[in-house]
Amino acid sequence: MAFLIALILIVLVQWFHLRLLRLELPDRSQRWLPWALGLVHVPLIVFAFMRAAGMNSHNALPLLRSLARLAFYFQAFTVLHLIFGMVAEGVWRLSSPRKRDEPEQEEDTPEDAGRRAFLRTAAVASTGAAAALGVGGSRQAYGDPLITRLTLSFPDLPAGLDGLRLAQLSDLHSGPLVGAGTLRRWRELTERENPELLLFTGDLVDSRPDELQPLLEAFAGFIPPLGRFAVLGNHDFFDDPRPIWRDLENAGIRCLENASALIPRRGDTLAIMGLQDPMATNGRFRRMVFGPGPRPALAARDLPSEAFRICMNHRPSEWEQALAAGARLTLSGHTHGGQINPIPGFSSAHLIGPRTEGLFREGGDLLYVSRGLGVVGLPMRIGAPPEIVVITLKRG
Repeated sequence: MAFLIALILIVLVQWFHLRLLRLELPDRSQRWLPWALGLVHVPLIVFAFMRAAGMNSHNALPLLRSLARLAFYFQAFTVLHLIFGMVAEGVWRLSSPRKRDEPEQEEDTPEDAGRRAFLRTAAVASTGAAAALGVGGSRQAYGDPLITRLTLSFPDLPAGLDGLRLAQLSDLHSGPLVGAGTLRRWRELTERENPELLLFTGDLVDSRPDELQPLLEAFAGFIPPLGRFAVLGNHDFFDDPRPIWRDLENAGIRCLENASALIPRRGDTLAIMGLQDPMATNGRFRRMVFGPGPRPALAARDLPSEAFRICMNHRPSEWEQALAAGARLTLSGHTHGGQINPIPGFSSAHLIGPRTEGLFREGGDLLYVSRGLGVVGLPMRIGAPPEIVVITLKRG
């Protein structure tokens, strides 16, 4: 069903794109233009069908994967091109209002030459602007992420935890748009920060369990002194998550699903908790149940009262659940900071909730929402650079 919906969306978007391109390109191209658009998308459709059918697309023919990625880029260009085209149409209508006493034109009257010339010029200009924006968005997505270094102070932080340094990685989305080379680069940059603790806050894969292997290979051998822990995100539940749980544990990354771990440091204790994502109750939209969703009481069960509690919670919308578990610091992701923010100063993540990125405070308790590292849908980021979060805990 998901494959059919995606196919319909691709066809619909390209139909609108075809109409725009016919304004832009010379008449002699009109006959072959639909065929060219269809040919560009054949590898993407084949690749998507392989994934929907459960075939191992991770090991698909390299040429097919490369052509499918090019089609992803073309989809991004298409969306941007259409946005610019809609803006141009709006500008034309605002600048050339129909006079009230002007008689209505018949339907078979030829299109106004002035309007057509304006839209063609705007379409040509938008091609360059969309291409430039797409290239810039791709460079932002796949360039080195920002290192966000924070020092967070808590007056009740146990003395033995003072100066503890942890790294948070979120939304890596290992899969068709995030390859092994990119994952290795993220590992190198994180390892340079010398964290004592490494936390993965969900969406490790794009949609399939077999996509986890490149991530595990990239982070193999990077074992901070206090360990590595993870929770799953909604994308990790698009398919059966049990292979992900198994492979994480086998790689020495403890997966905390409504569970906790106690970490001793200099005579005091840090409690790392993890809440399960609500998608566990409805994985891949097929009503497959792999857990109860977030359960604060389970996550905090049997924890000593003196332990300082940090909660990994993929969705910032579930912060109240983490607070119910006694979390002093909650680490989330999920939003990508909007990922694509075409309107300066406005995060597209506001469409899914008010906590889009950065630090939030509720009394003495803190939430940090990471923009994450990977991408979903389109291979670009605009106004939402990827980030690696490095937090130092201070007493005071």
